[in-house]
Amino acid sequence: MLEKFTVIKGRAVPLRGEDIDTDRIIPARFMKSITFEGLGQYLFYDERFDEKGNPKPHPLNDPRYQGATILLVESGFGSGSSREHAPQAIKRAGFKAIIGESFAEIFFGNATAIGLPCVSLAPEDLAILFQAVEANPDLEVEIDLVNKEVRFGDRVAPLFIREEAREALTEGLWDPIGELLQAGELLDQFDRKLPYPRRAE
Repeated sequence: MLEKFTVIKGRAVPLRGEDIDTDRIIPARFMKSITFEGLGQYLFYDERFDEKGNPKPHPLNDPRYQGATILLVESGFGSGSSREHAPQAIKRAGFKAIIGESFAEIFFGNATAIGLPCVSLAPEDLAILFQAVEANPDLEVEIDLVNKEVRFGDRVAPLFIREEAREALTEGLWDPIGELLQAGELLDQFDRKLPYPRRAE
């Protein structure tokens, strides 16, 4: 069965900046492999490392946020080219969900299709969450897709997500190809019951 996403809990890492595009999320030169394996190590690579591979100041390099499983972003996240590698890199780096103000349409679809929930908050609620996480990196953030809210500290903020995406995530129906593979035996049984066409005499 595909995983059902109802409540996601974890620490968050704040990533400031509007309209962060997919080329920044995963530079094109790291997209040559046939599979998505190992993409997590190249997440935001050019912003995290210099030409010699030495770490640069970046939230993902900050020891205070190590182990965080929720990515906190601003508006227009995932804009630019429609590369599937971007959400794959985020998920393979260990992130379970993204909270932001808004997401590029294709990025949102690609993320949903691999079980990486992207939820939006109103700008004022998002600003408070950013400040809370920056002040306390150990703060637990809770994304409740069933009740459509984000909880942190003593605050509760309504989240926004397209209803069909929310239903797919909470019911474990987010991967159409995975659903077909799971239904393989049922499809085989159905196929065996189909009458074969008669040969022309």
